[in-house]
Parts: sequence; structure tokens; C-alpha cells
Amino acid sequence: MIVNVRVVPRARKERIEEFYGGLKVYLNEPAEEGKANKKLIKVLAGFFRVKKSNIKILKGLKSRQKVIQISETT
Repeated sequence: MIVNVRVVPRARKERIEEFYGGLKVYLNEPAEEGKANKKLIKVLAGFFRVKKSNIKILKGLKSRQKVIQISETT
């Protein structure tokens, strides 16, 4: 499954909302040294109930707009 994600780093509270056909994810982590990307993978793994290794960032490693691939199996 491919999901469009908009990331909001340094948010007060972590949460996930629907956002124009994708998801908007609020994270506590800052967007430096990949901390927000690691936290995003962890949060999405919990939300979709899959392993962290099943989630891959296809586009947008250094952007707030990301394209995420979520695999059901390893």
C-alpha cells in the first residue's frame, strides 16, 4: 500500500489525522539527523499494526511531504 504523508515535526502532541487523501502525522521529534523519519516509521508501524521493517519512505526523506510504502508481509 502506498500512502501520502504530511509530517509536522516538533508538535506538542503526537497524533495522526486524515489529510486530503493521505495522512497528517504530528511528531514530537525535531526534523534533524533523521530523528523525525525514524519516529514516523515507529508511529506508522503502530498505527497500521505492522513491523517497522515493513515501512519504507519512497520519496521525501528531507521533506515534510512523503510517500510511504507499507508492506503487509516481510
